[in-house]
Amino acid sequence: MRINYDKGGLIRPDKIQLPRSTNFKESSSKAKILLVFPPDWYPSEPYLSLPTLTAFLRSAGHDVVQKDVNLEMYDWYFSRDFLRRILKKVPQQLDRLKKIGKSRELTDAEVDLQLALCNCTRGYMSDLAERAEKAKEIVRSQEFYESEKLEWVMNTFREVTATISLVYAPARICMPPMETDLSYKLFMSSEVLEAVEDTQVNVYRDVFEEILKPAILAEKPDVIGISIVLRQQLFSSMTFCALIKEQFPDIHITIGGNTVTRLREVLPDTPKLFALFDSAIVYEGETALLRLLEAIGSDGDLSHVPNLLFRDAAGIHVNSESYAENMGELPPPDFDGLPLEKYFVPEPILPYLATRGCYWGRCEFCDHGEGYTAGYRTKRDWQIIEELTYLKNKYHARSFHFTDESYPPALFRKLTKKLIESKLDIAWTTHIRFEKSLLEDQVWADAQTSGCKFLHMGYESGSERVLQLMDKATTTEVIQRSLELSSQHGVWNHVMGFFGFPGETYQDAKFSIQFLEDNREHVHSIGFGTFDLSKHTPVAKNPEKFGITYYKNPEWDLALDYYFTVKEGLSVEDAERVFEEFEQNHYAGWDLKIFIREYVFLYVTHFGTNKLPSLQFRLDSHDSSSKLASV
Repeated sequence: MRINYDKGGLIRPDKIQLPRSTNFKESSSKAKILLVFPPDWYPSEPYLSLPTLTAFLRSAGHDVVQKDVNLEMYDWYFSRDFLRRILKKVPQQLDRLKKIGKSRELTDAEVDLQLALCNCTRGYMSDLAERAEKAKEIVRSQEFYESEKLEWVMNTFREVTATISLVYAPARICMPPMETDLSYKLFMSSEVLEAVEDTQVNVYRDVFEEILKPAILAEKPDVIGISIVLRQQLFSSMTFCALIKEQFPDIHITIGGNTVTRLREVLPDTPKLFALFDSAIVYEGETALLRLLEAIGSDGDLSHVPNLLFRDAAGIHVNSESYAENMGELPPPDFDGLPLEKYFVPEPILPYLATRGCYWGRCEFCDHGEGYTAGYRTKRDWQIIEELTYLKNKYHARSFHFTDESYPPALFRKLTKKLIESKLDIAWTTHIRFEKSLLEDQVWADAQTSGCKFLHMGYESGSERVLQLMDKATTTEVIQRSLELSSQHGVWNHVMGFFGFPGETYQDAKFSIQFLEDNREHVHSIGFGTFDLSKHTPVAKNPEKFGITYYKNPEWDLALDYYFTVKEGLSVEDAERVFEEFEQNHYAGWDLKIFIREYVFLYVTHFGTNKLPSLQFRLDSHDSSSKLASV
């Protein structure tokens, strides 16, 4: 089944009068909703989806409880309580391996697992628990700014997650979280369903019992909403959905978020997966979720809720109406109820979104536009300042992460001046393109004065030819000058790129590498990888134009990217080899002991400089053992 959400079906805010007054508040039957952010994500700041939805629903009179289960899970992982539980599970895992050994010879990996489990003595686990608790204290205190201590913290976290992995093997619980692997394929709904039921590897079943279930019992919500940002979160989210359906069948479960939107065409054809929840909201969620609550609280007719897929006795339905929000009418995010003091930072970092969509929206490799049915929209500069002032004062926060897709250059120039005029005194980070219109020295002087500390910059390639293929509409001259200006004005630049865009040659890739090496004095950190052919990108939609052929495996129903071959240039395998070569031989100054982006941002803010040798490994400039910083 193919669902076509084109802009022709869009309900615009100025064309419809929403029944905001006909809600639970007016009818004395307001809804209670529990909003959940699931694992796995690094717990350094709140993810913005929950506070944004919370603000909107509370302004309409509904009772909202927001719960960052991801944060609470990591707080639990690094605790005496959880590690005591792990110690009790060690004999069970050894017994499991012993039974396997009676039916067949253990693999080398299983033998290694046995030996590692035998080293999990009571004394070792007690010491590890003490170190884990100490690590959390450090990361939440001013000791965070002592780089040697912070490096010890990260090593301790990795040791704890490696130890946790022993009892959930063959699953791997990792730090950083994005590397966690339950040993099932995320791109197959059948395997996601198997993972949900696998009590050996599925740590999220224990997380549900310890963290989410007590909250459900205490709050007794009418509706539970789960925000799924990364595809990796499908494991935890579907586990939670299954257990909620099993133990609390009367609660309506709705899912939403970036991954759900990208799977919108697939979900109606996966009835077994859809059976774990009741509805799915695609694209923007504020009005859709409000209308869903109103429908559940009145006649139960969900057929007119925009942006909704839902299930009833007759099957799975796809509503045709879609709705895009007016940014100027949305309230600022509401963080009340989130334990800001528990995030793994010494001071709160608050996310804030001033725009939706990308003002450029032409990069051939990018699918970020899939998250919206309407184009680029923004709040007014004065409104942004008012809301930042409100959030700073209410939550005693000075550090902000502007999570916009790519900060528009005109707004960047306006906002820096407004921040200076308002004397707001904040530190901020965001994501930008290399733009010719930002090459004035005064632009960067204003950025520095306004509190801009860290920028994610979309480099992609150092080859003019490849930049043109990508429709980046920038040049290496603009990139070079931007790096010089940001560096000279104390703004840390994190340069992001990849190898293997269709048509890129080995020579093009060498240009990219050499450009960075030639400008390493002004490049602070890098984040590189290889090109992924995501199903919603312009490249995938126009394969002939880019000379590619891609392959769909019908069993891989949840696949969001495809393997492909090229007529010219680097193959997928060639790009991997170039990347590995770059990892081994790049400038060692880009290798950071601390690789969490929010941590680098806080360090630049705290020390007031983008020259931070304490964060670098002390290696020779081209040490082959160095590893690529992955911020």
